[in-house]
Amino acid sequence: MGLDVFKSEVEKLLGYALPPARPYTFDRNIDDFGWSTGEDGKHHFTLFIENGRIQDEPGRDFKAGLREIAKVHKGSFRLTANQHLLVSDVADEDLPGIKSLLASYKLDNLSHSALRLSSSACVAFPTCGLAMAESERYLPLLIDKVEKICEENGLRNDSIVMRMTGCPNGCARPYIAEVAFVGKAPGTYLMLLGGGYYGQRLNKIYRESVTEPEILAILTPMIQRYALERRASERFGDWTIRAGYISATTEGKAWYEGVGGEGAWREVAVGA
Repeated sequence: MGLDVFKSEVEKLLGYALPPARPYTFDRNIDDFGWSTGEDGKHHFTLFIENGRIQDEPGRDFKAGLREIAKVHKGSFRLTANQHLLVSDVADEDLPGIKSLLASYKLDNLSHSALRLSSSACVAFPTCGLAMAESERYLPLLIDKVEKICEENGLRNDSIVMRMTGCPNGCARPYIAEVAFVGKAPGTYLMLLGGGYYGQRLNKIYRESVTEPEILAILTPMIQRYALERRASERFGDWTIRAGYISATTEGKAWYEGVGGEGAWREVAVGA
């Protein structure tokens, strides 16, 4: 059909003409964590909810903490597209009490690395019947190990967008992550590299099938090189392209060009 034909059909259904497209830029792909203040003087706190799961665990009573905040909070709660939560519309006089509760229940984001803050996973097992591998329950464990590699190379506070899904449907939007893992079978994943940090570029297949030992064996020297070779403000996804690990996806039809694993495009095509 093409864009012009599609646009004209939409306008027929709407009953009016669409205005010209307004300028836009991709300037973020993760949430702005922490406190911010709106024009009305109200305060808003974006808190990290790992993979969107609010529950109580040993040493992490997040559900209990949010329940206590809800008892005294006079504003609203808002969900983000990255599975996190905003405690919004906090007045000046209520700020100390909300901050105290956030700190006492470890909801103040202070203990998380930039890698973890930038991560996301779908629910996968045991919730989703389409899942072929773990995602929500496994990604935090993998992050623990990759986090150590980042810390050893001075990258604890450097954001790398890492996402994981249990199947190719991609509910955690893995295809625009800088590093992504898509489940193929229990413990086995497709590995993708080269997505744009700001969500402006698709990644593509780097390895057709990897398990945890292979993931760590690949990422360890890669992160070491990134720490040493990156340019000022160069993001990990951009660097993997410049370093020759993967080629850039300049448009959708170029997604199969320059994939990392031999025959990977055939496997995806057949699977699709």
